[in-house]
Amino acid sequence: MTLEIITPDQTLYTGKVSMVQMPGVDGLFAVLWNHAPMIAVLKKGRVKLRDDKDQLQYIEIKGGIVEVLNNKVLILSE
Repeated sequence: MTLEIITPDQTLYTGKVSMVQMPGVDGLFAVLWNHAPMIAVLKKGRVKLRDDKDQLQYIEIKGGIVEVLNNKVLILSE
């Protein structure tokens, strides 16, 4: 699936991933291939992702929203 993490100033990440874990307002949650469509609010914390080379990466965000639709994860962060 494709992940994009965007802030008003820059794009923090764009690429293929097999898993994304995010800090939701009600706790951590993860998205895998063929996840149901959803929109959620994110709080400040780390986004954990497993890239297409099976490497873990961590990206700090200050909160925002996430949209999951058709194997595309779009995080709009502050």
